[in-house]
Amino acid sequence: MSSRTDHWKRELQVGAVVRRSPGVTRWARDIWKPVALIPGAPEAFWKELVREGEVVDYHAGTVAMELFRADVEGYLVSLNMIVPSVWVILDKDQSNRSPSGWVVSTITASAHEALDALDSGESIVEAVPIPESLAAWIKEFIDMHYIEEPFKKRRRDEIRVDGIEDAKGDPRIRQQSDVYRAPSNIKKPRVQ
Repeated sequence: MSSRTDHWKRELQVGAVVRRSPGVTRWARDIWKPVALIPGAPEAFWKELVREGEVVDYHAGTVAMELFRADVEGYLVSLNMIVPSVWVILDKDQSNRSPSGWVVSTITASAHEALDALDSGESIVEAVPIPESLAAWIKEFIDMHYIEEPFKKRRRDEIRVDGIEDAKGDPRIRQQSDVYRAPSNIKKPRVQ
């Protein structure tokens, strides 16, 4: 496994295996889902790996998976999932060269980065089980940089709750009815 290593950052080429399955509705002809990773993979672009009937696995692409010291907590979340996972993010193919219409844009070990991509609604974001060698590589980085912060209980602000209730209008202005009433001075349009 060749990787570039700095004291604050690590980088490794990782390939994504994406499976094409037949769609289940007339609106989705095919279902494209990331299913596996290839650590240290060579460059590839939608290279067919395995075909079983209508189900095809592709080496969809290889990108640099980067680890940063600031994202260590997100890596811990991914490694501590029921099935430890890395996240594959597919974005729309602007060049229209891929058979799926998608390209591998990011492979990340950070659950926080995956959540941000998921919030956009523009990408396919899937958790893929981590191969043991890749999990060990990520764990080594976490061990070098994770510093657990001790829990500090916050003290509540001293707020008096026995005072008069504010925010119900100006107490200097006399009101004859409820302060939350609809304005009565708005003229209604006449219906003819």
